[in-house]
Amino acid sequence: MTVESLFPRLEPVLPGVQKPIQYVGGELNSVSKDWDSVSVRWALMYPDAYEVGLPNQGVQILYEVLNEREHLLAERTYSVWPDMEKVMRDNGIPQFTLDSHRPVRAFDVFGLSFSTELGYTNMLTALDLAGIPLYAVDRGENDPIVLAGGHAAFNPEPIADFIDAAVLGDGEEIVLAISEVIREWKDEGRPGGRDEVLLRLAKSGGVYIPKFFTVEYLPDGRIQRVAPNRPGVPWRTAKHTVMDLDAWPYPKKPLVPLAETVHERYSVEIFRGCTRGCRFCQAGMITRPVRERSITTIGDMVENGLKQSGFEEVGLLSLSSADHSEIADVAKGLGDRYEGSNVSLSLPSTRVDAFNITLANEFSRNGRRSGLTFAPEGGSDRMRKVINKMVSEEDLIRTVAAAYSHGWRQVKLYFMCGLPTETDEDVLAIADLAKRVIATGREVSGRNDIRCTVSIGGFVPKPHTPFQWTAQLGVEETDARLAKLGAAIRSDKKYAKAIGFRYHDGKPGIIEGLLSRGDRRVGRIIEAVWRDGGRFDGWSEHFSYERWIACAEQALADEPVDLAWYTTREREYAEVLPWDHLDSGLDRDWLWEDWQDALEEDGAIEVEDCRWTPCFDCGVCPQMGTEIQIGPTGKKLMPLSVV
Repeated sequence: MTVESLFPRLEPVLPGVQKPIQYVGGELNSVSKDWDSVSVRWALMYPDAYEVGLPNQGVQILYEVLNEREHLLAERTYSVWPDMEKVMRDNGIPQFTLDSHRPVRAFDVFGLSFSTELGYTNMLTALDLAGIPLYAVDRGENDPIVLAGGHAAFNPEPIADFIDAAVLGDGEEIVLAISEVIREWKDEGRPGGRDEVLLRLAKSGGVYIPKFFTVEYLPDGRIQRVAPNRPGVPWRTAKHTVMDLDAWPYPKKPLVPLAETVHERYSVEIFRGCTRGCRFCQAGMITRPVRERSITTIGDMVENGLKQSGFEEVGLLSLSSADHSEIADVAKGLGDRYEGSNVSLSLPSTRVDAFNITLANEFSRNGRRSGLTFAPEGGSDRMRKVINKMVSEEDLIRTVAAAYSHGWRQVKLYFMCGLPTETDEDVLAIADLAKRVIATGREVSGRNDIRCTVSIGGFVPKPHTPFQWTAQLGVEETDARLAKLGAAIRSDKKYAKAIGFRYHDGKPGIIEGLLSRGDRRVGRIIEAVWRDGGRFDGWSEHFSYERWIACAEQALADEPVDLAWYTTREREYAEVLPWDHLDSGLDRDWLWEDWQDALEEDGAIEVEDCRWTPCFDCGVCPQMGTEIQIGPTGKKLMPLSVV
């Protein structure tokens, strides 16, 4: 039956909250369909504020893919700020979608995309506001299927009690397959109720249903095994890989925000996957293999996206955009096409060894020259070998020398603290490197207004990487190293004012580590934190380390495990990891061997990029029926003809 809009109840209370525009909807290219004309309805959520959630590429793509089908409907919802949450509770207004202001509970599927685990408490707020039971086991036939996706879904065990299903990998094809299973079940009169539709999804092998798996523990707290508890449910759930990106040129009609957002540009994903093999990088491991979009599709997407949105900036996205095998032709083609216009092009992620001045100049043709960002990750050459980031100090100095000599004044360098085998000396090497960068810049440019910003993040071990077994560095040790680094940067008056130093302390990283490598017992901690007022944990001003520590002690009081057990403890090869039954395509033995290569006493063994070498047997291509897809295509992107 038709579901009415909540807007008449919502509108009178909006003047009482901050930024009410973020709850109004009606953005350019948003879609509002007739409720009764479709058979399956999705509410899509990025569990963060509107300003962060609206630009999210994954949600925008799925929103469009679903709404293009006549029999499907998709609407969006985002996390509401605490002031809005209070107003909604006081006035009995449930979690609503932006497109038609319909209650989230009325939809068939409530799909959440998690790029970070710190959004888990926001999911609980949304479920509670929506009137959907917090625990999956308590939900009835009229409650939506709560489905998790995104990178964090590669270990959904910490939220296993709260979700009905999880999907690994690319979403474009699987959301349509899930919709078809639900449509057939509804057309048949919903036989077997909620469990039957979940069982059909589980038996497909492409959707993980946590409640159909039982976790058994050993007396010391480790997992003994994870096994299906229903006949016909596969032991492992595989990730999804879209092989022909040209067949999925989304978003075609990007959403244009009404309120200010973190990114206001049209983004084109120029390729998916990365095989550089950085041992810390979950994104590079779980998105294999590399699949490139063709030059012509990139050009068509840019032309169409600008026309449909009115944006004046285009971001060419991927894990390392300058690694596209035809990036020079893409840059020149787009540069020629938009020269003299208001359109600016950006390459948000660039590796030191893939950067060149010709490429940079193509992207700054229209006069907009932003600072350059590079990510050496490790401070010393030894550290970079451990993490398989094959960039030497000389590579970096050569690159920044070229940039400063061609007119750039600002370079940002990103590093991590707390990497495996790291010592104080490795971290202090960051200060020496930054000083050398400034000295080089002054020398080649003949100027003193050269700047370098050093930005440090804490290393968090992630599932499905060679570092999934490693111990995480504790909060005190992390903060002590960062304090020494800060002192080393400030101590040299010749360089101190030219080097900016930004860092996160060790506290959020430890909690992210708990959530990224946790098992089902961690769900109790998440719930306790949420009940104690935890919201927006990804925002430093809302995050409370003390709350997480207190709730972890309380929730795990009767267990043989604690926060340190999940974070600062190294795992053995034989230990069953919470995500071992979820198949990213990577061979577990290959990951372990790569971990051992990182620990070689005579120096870590580096692994080349398999795009340009024989196969290293990581397992993805043969197991997943996929293959690396790169150019050259022999095609050029011609400039638009002048009308």
